[in-house]
Amino acid sequence: MPERARRQNHVARRIFGLAREEVARNSFNATIQSCPIVVSKSVEVTLSCFVGVDVGGTTSTIAIGNSQREVLDVSEQFTTRTAEGPEVTIASIAEEILAGLERIGATIDQLADVSLATPGPATLDGILLNTPNFTPQLWNKVPFRARLEAELRRQAPTVHVHYIGDGQAAALGEYSIRTGTVTWNRVASNGSRPCNLSSLLMVIVGTGLGGGEVRNGQVTRGKEGRAGHAGHILLPPYAFRYEHDRQLVVGNAKCTVESAVSLTALTHQLDYRLTLDQWSDHPLNSAPGSTRDKAKQLRGLASQGDPLALELFSDQARALGIGLLSANYLGDYDILVIGGGVCDLSPEVREQYRTTAEAAYREFALDGFRNLDRFEFSVCGDEAPVIGSLANAYLNATPR
Repeated sequence: MPERARRQNHVARRIFGLAREEVARNSFNATIQSCPIVVSKSVEVTLSCFVGVDVGGTTSTIAIGNSQREVLDVSEQFTTRTAEGPEVTIASIAEEILAGLERIGATIDQLADVSLATPGPATLDGILLNTPNFTPQLWNKVPFRARLEAELRRQAPTVHVHYIGDGQAAALGEYSIRTGTVTWNRVASNGSRPCNLSSLLMVIVGTGLGGGEVRNGQVTRGKEGRAGHAGHILLPPYAFRYEHDRQLVVGNAKCTVESAVSLTALTHQLDYRLTLDQWSDHPLNSAPGSTRDKAKQLRGLASQGDPLALELFSDQARALGIGLLSANYLGDYDILVIGGGVCDLSPEVREQYRTTAEAAYREFALDGFRNLDRFEFSVCGDEAPVIGSLANAYLNATPR
């Protein structure tokens, strides 16, 4: 065998774990029979890469997997450059995909399907509609999915790009890892084992609060791709400690889950707390920076046992438990998962957060819904959306 051919064969073995003679003996159909995520039978096992892209307002991430649904590489976060407009942003994403392929020893010719996840609102086909995380003057009605596909086809003419909302992607990523339909050695090393799930709801606590649902292996997208906006579920007044806390308007309403549970909510709540006599001597009153900057310090303060920080996180956990009860009345899910920044709380504070949320859920639940096992924190962490985007590429793999 010529030296070049030997090197190519070695790369194929290293990346995809199957020798050429093994592929000849085993059809791709046999590879996918045990998994509810169906990949096109015509996709070549040894030479195909799948890519998931998660695009945020400021940073983005890329995940690359092989045809056996193994995550091979997850990039570091890179600057999205949305403020520079679609052309620059799309070009930077394409460059990062090429860099990721190079990291695993693959080439653009091996690129099969790509999935794009972004914040909403957007259409089912990935046309952005005044998405708050992107400058509306530059991005409103931009066909993001189609333009990324056109950019990638300049070098990979047969590639297809698919679209999914980022909250939906996070739920799909969490479901895929928990059920083993996508495997990732980082999670396996943490002791997670595949489990049988027919349904899952995930909420993601961040600057806002997003969410998504998976049922019978399929992510719920809705008629126009808008399913999963858990942050806009309305809460009763008793979910808030103070009248001031109820006044934050998110979207078009007060007293929503997002107006109680998010960095935006935390900033609003902290601003009022620091005016109370009870907290007049709190160190954050004399700390530099905006109230938002101070709110970002609360996670660290909570780990040190700071009473104000613990009270604020307790209030948010209670509101979240009530919100998850409303969602579960409609979905009756196998598992309810909490993702986002609260997953990074210190272990003790995170456990308090979970038990407080569960207590609020059970306090107001109908008898038939009190048999909740427990809320779960995400096993994927901040990478849930990009893993879900990758899983979406597998689900929608295009026959070739």
